[in-house]
Amino acid sequence: MHILLLASAFNSLTQRVHAELRDHGHRVAVELALPGGSMPEAVRRHAPQLVVAPMLKSAIPEEVWAAYPCFVVHPGPVGDRGPSSLDWAIHEGVDAWGVTVLQADAEMDAGDVWATVPCRLPEVSKSELYRGEIADAALEAVLLAVERFAGGAYVPRGQDADRAAEARLRTRPYMDQSVRRIDWSEDSTRTVLRKLRAADSQPGVLDTLLGGEWYLHGGHPEGVLRGRPGELLATRAGAICRATRDGAVWIPELRPRRETGRPPTFGLPAVRALGDRLPPLPEKPAPRWSGAGNRGWADIRYREERNAGFLSFSFPGGAMSTGQCRRLLDAYREACGRPTSVLVLGGERDFFCNGIHLDVIEAADDPAAESWANINAIDDLVEAVLTTTDRLVVSAVAGNAAAGGVMLALAADEVWCRTGAVLNPHYRLMGLYGSEYWTHTLPRRVGPGTAERLMRDALPVSSAGALRLGLADRVVDSAPEGFAREVADLAARLAALPATASRIAAKKAALDRLQSVTPLAGFRERELTRMRRAFDDPDAPYHALRRSFVHKERPPRTPPHLGPAAVAGTGPAPSAAGIT
Repeated sequence: MHILLLASAFNSLTQRVHAELRDHGHRVAVELALPGGSMPEAVRRHAPQLVVAPMLKSAIPEEVWAAYPCFVVHPGPVGDRGPSSLDWAIHEGVDAWGVTVLQADAEMDAGDVWATVPCRLPEVSKSELYRGEIADAALEAVLLAVERFAGGAYVPRGQDADRAAEARLRTRPYMDQSVRRIDWSEDSTRTVLRKLRAADSQPGVLDTLLGGEWYLHGGHPEGVLRGRPGELLATRAGAICRATRDGAVWIPELRPRRETGRPPTFGLPAVRALGDRLPPLPEKPAPRWSGAGNRGWADIRYREERNAGFLSFSFPGGAMSTGQCRRLLDAYREACGRPTSVLVLGGERDFFCNGIHLDVIEAADDPAAESWANINAIDDLVEAVLTTTDRLVVSAVAGNAAAGGVMLALAADEVWCRTGAVLNPHYRLMGLYGSEYWTHTLPRRVGPGTAERLMRDALPVSSAGALRLGLADRVVDSAPEGFAREVADLAARLAALPATASRIAAKKAALDRLQSVTPLAGFRERELTRMRRAFDDPDAPYHALRRSFVHKERPPRTPPHLGPAAVAGTGPAPSAAGIT
C-alpha cells in the first residue's frame, strides 16, 4: 500500500512508524506540514491510498480528509481529546493510559476509532514515555488500523459507542505555564517531579533563578541533601540540586527564556547555562556503583550480576559532550578492571546515544574547536571498546541511537536492541563524513554496499530491520521497563556459556591480525582528516546545519530524501530467529 505520513516534524515516533511500515512491505513517503505550504496540494502530489499522521500539531483541512482516508494518532485513550493529552495524564499521576488511531474529520480528536491500545505510564519523563510506552502502543495501533483498512471489511466505531469511553469524552485545554509553575515553598518533591516530568522535553517548566527566567528540563529525586525551599544546594555532572519543601531534586538542563526579537534558545547542562551567575556550590560526585546504599541520581552507573558487568548511562537527549564522553570512558576503563567475562554497555531505557553534543558545541566560544574536542573524545571511547580483548562487550540498545551513537554500539562484540529502538546510522544530514571508526565497523557488519546505501539514504532503521541487515545480533522483545531485566538474564547466560571463554581468547588474535594489516589508527586518521575540514571551514554546510538543528529552525520544504522516490518498500520483517 502507498502510505503518506503527514507530520509536523520527522520526530522519533514518525521515524518509527516510517521504518516499521516499510518493514511490513508498504511504500511510505513523508510530507512535513510546514508554514506557508499547501497540505492539500502536497497530498494530491503523492496520491496516497492512505494518510497517517503520527505527530501533527495542525488540523488536517477538510479538502484533504474528505478526499483521502486520514488516520490521526492521538496519545490518549478513546474519549480523551486535546493538545496536551499526555502532559495532563502525567500531571495528574495517571498510571494507565492508551493511544488511539482516529479518522480525521471536522473536529480535532473526535473522529471514528480504527484502533486503540492501552499502555502503562511509569513515573518517568514525558519524553521517555513518548519514545517508550506511548510509541509501543502507537505502533501497535497504527499497524492494526492499517491492517483493518487494507482488509476492507472493518467498520470504525464512533467514540460514543463505548460507554466507558463516552464517560471520558472531554476536550482538555493546552497546558500552559500557569498550571506547570512550581511553588518551591509549598510543593512537595513528588509534586515538583511530576511537574518537571510532564514538561520534558517541551515546553519545560518556566521558573526564575538567580535573576533570570529559565525553562527547567528533566528532574530526578535527591535522597540526602536538604535546604530552604528553592535554595541551590550542590552540583553534579553539570546538573544543579534544588531544595523542595520536603527534599530536593536534581535538574540537569536549563533553557533561557527567549527574548523578543531574538532567535529561539536551546537547552544546556544547568551549570553551563548559569555560568557566572552560579554561586560557589559543592560538587557532589555521583555514586558510581548501583546498590542499596547508592540510590541517588547518577547519569553513569555500574553494577555486577553473575559474572557480568553492566555500565549504564543516560544523558539528556542522548547526546554526549566532550566531558560526558571522558567521564564515560573513565567509567568504562574502571569496569574493565573488574573480574567479569561479559560487560554490557548501554542505558536501561530510552536513548542509547546520538553522538556528539551539538548544543554544547553551538554554545562554545569556538564551535570548531569544541567539535574537534568532542569528536576525539567519543573516538577515544569507541577505540577503548574496539580494543577490549579480555571480555565480551555487549551494546544494549534500549532506545534510539543515531550517527556516532550507532557506531559506538557497533564497536561491541554483540548488539542487542529492544523491539522499539530506531537506528539512524548516517551523518550526511548534518553535513559530516562521520567518524567513530565507522569505515571499519559498518562495512564489517553489513558489507560495503549496504554501508554505502545506509549512509546515502539517511533513513531510519527499525530493530527488526537492523537484525535483518546485520546491524544487530538480537532483538529483545520487551516493554521499556522490562528491558534491563531481560538483558541481565541474557548476559548471565552468555557469561556462563563454555564457548564464551574461547571467543574471548580469539578476540586478541583477531585484533592483532587487523592491526598488522589495516591498523585502527588508519581508519581514525582518514575519518578525522575529513571531519576536520568541515569543522575548520566556516562556510562548510555543517555549521549552518548545526545551527538550524540546535535552534529548531523548520526547513523550507520536506527534505528530498523523505520523498516517495527514495522509500520503496523493503519487504517483510525477518522471522523470529534472533528475536527473544
